[in-house]
Amino acid sequence: MISPKYASLHRAYETMISKKVLFIVFCVTIAILMMVLSVSIGSYKISFIDSFKVIIDHMLGNPVDRQDLHVIWNLRMPRAIMAVFAGAGLATGGAVMQSMMRNPLADPYIMGISSGASLGATISIILGISLIPGFTGDLSIILNAFLLSMIPVAVIVLFTKHRSLSPIMMILIGLSIMFIFGATTTLLKLLANPGQLAEAYMWGIGTLGRATWENIIPVAVLTSICMVLLFRFSNSLNILAMGDRNAVSSGVDPKRKRMYYLIIVSLMTATIVSFTGPIGFVGLVCPNIVRQFIGSDNRFLIPCSAAFGSLFLICADSVSKTVSVVNMPVGVVMALVGGPLFVSILLRMNKNSWA
Repeated sequence: MISPKYASLHRAYETMISKKVLFIVFCVTIAILMMVLSVSIGSYKISFIDSFKVIIDHMLGNPVDRQDLHVIWNLRMPRAIMAVFAGAGLATGGAVMQSMMRNPLADPYIMGISSGASLGATISIILGISLIPGFTGDLSIILNAFLLSMIPVAVIVLFTKHRSLSPIMMILIGLSIMFIFGATTTLLKLLANPGQLAEAYMWGIGTLGRATWENIIPVAVLTSICMVLLFRFSNSLNILAMGDRNAVSSGVDPKRKRMYYLIIVSLMTATIVSFTGPIGFVGLVCPNIVRQFIGSDNRFLIPCSAAFGSLFLICADSVSKTVSVVNMPVGVVMALVGGPLFVSILLRMNKNSWA
């Protein structure tokens, strides 16, 4: 017979879990609705109903106006889907980095991934060099960005083979590499002609406008696999968040686990950034917002951050398509919105949300 006291605690626990699950479902639902709505937003005017009809008719093989089909199916649909996966991946990476580093300021870019990607893209755009011979154009930019973005992670992994690195040391090494890559990128831009400089600058801002059906596939597949892996290890992340001593006493090797999660997050982030450029604040702001509602338990924080990250980036991209006839890059919108929003979060942050 369960005592009334324990029965009451059990009901309170179930109520708390139900609220967290409902919040996740709410975020997923709104993200899906915004994704569908976003295909009707842009300088080319077409209503939501007509946009939806174009998609359905095309999928069923019915005749569709050629211009409507090009705008809705070839331009806006890939962009909306890319926003979903990019937002989910970056926010998930931010949640994991913040948990395993025990630092609310950590995000997927803190290890120098974005600066490495920018350097790789700049090398391709300005110098015309492909790190993998035989590739040119956009494919060369993507491959260069991916390969260079993984260098900071490789350096950190090599360091950990010779000595144990604390989370702070890992962050400092990443920041050092980021400054080196940033300086090299700036030097290359000084050598560029105006056309090359403009292209490198636009790539470095971060945009979803380069999304196509072809490049969605690698982003969607790899991001989904990485998010599933990280969610499966959410319990280990919870242990890491309690500190290395507690992790060791619980039978978890913090050094090995931290490296494993860092590689997964870096691989996911590098894939996204290679196709979109560095879109800031998604991995930094979204997990901190979600944490205020559902706490720091990664079993709920990771899926909720993914859903909220998708919603956040879709909304930002919708704004970028409406505030300017030239489609302002979403990276600019994220910087304008994310900066003040993050300051507000820090000022209101509940210390217990990190307990």
